[in-house]
Amino acid sequence: MSTDTGSESPFASAGDVDRKHLIGRVFVGMCFLSTLVGIVALGLLLADVAYESWGWVTWEFLTYPPSRTIENYLPGGRGAGIFPALIGSILLIALTAIFTVFLGVGAAVYLEEYAPDSRFTSFIEANISNLAGVPSIVYGLLGLAIFVRAFQLGSSLIAGALTLTLLILPIVIVSAQESLRAVPDSQRRAAYGVGATQWEVIRDVVLPSAMPGIMTGTILALSRAIGETAPILMVGAATSMFTAPYSLTGPFSAMPMQIFDWARLPQDDFQHVAAAGIVVLLTVLLAMNAVAIYIRHRFETQL
Repeated sequence: MSTDTGSESPFASAGDVDRKHLIGRVFVGMCFLSTLVGIVALGLLLADVAYESWGWVTWEFLTYPPSRTIENYLPGGRGAGIFPALIGSILLIALTAIFTVFLGVGAAVYLEEYAPDSRFTSFIEANISNLAGVPSIVYGLLGLAIFVRAFQLGSSLIAGALTLTLLILPIVIVSAQESLRAVPDSQRRAAYGVGATQWEVIRDVVLPSAMPGIMTGTILALSRAIGETAPILMVGAATSMFTAPYSLTGPFSAMPMQIFDWARLPQDDFQHVAAAGIVVLLTVLLAMNAVAIYIRHRFETQL
């Protein structure tokens, strides 16, 4: 009885197993190094900002308007800081949050719960996903053309908020849709089974279950918006203001604009002031992210 010596064994040899394990370890090492590059770069950046801003973030810096004279920022000076830009950023992001929550969550609920499954709906969803990758300067030009000129809102706080709303609206819609899709259909059917209407199902069953994901996605999108410079630059935000914004239709400034103004000044000490502004901006960002984590945890424990 002849045997076929040329056929391969169905069992892998020890050398093949060792080679696959080696490839796997190399791949894991490459992934780890890729992650390490980002973490080290971020750590070095934060360390440099912390070093440059050490001793410059004071109570006077948070509560006084800016100045072009570096002596005002030094200890013993008359006092100068980031207060108008800080208040402007808070008001700007608060208005953006109001517009974004109503428009973004409303659009997501309509597309997921009310819109029929058709080619037109798929076309809309595909375009919303594509809009999430459009550069921010394009939204700035759109805000300039629509809100500043067509609606004649001028370089106002509400024009900046509406422009930032356009910027993050696709992101919020997509994240809200994913959160709504994650709600099991069995919960919807159970609510329909006890006689609830479609609106009652959405209000009492779907939205409470999807709220952790919706709020987390919304606040993370707002965290991106608060650091954007190009859109508010295009709608005419001031680089420096000496009074806090007092009207929705009045001029405004924001922390990214103020930091940019300090960074381009020739005196070396203004680099420390700019670093102090970056620390304040990062603190606000971290606070917003902490709120997102808290809201998500709170809603998850209530479900």
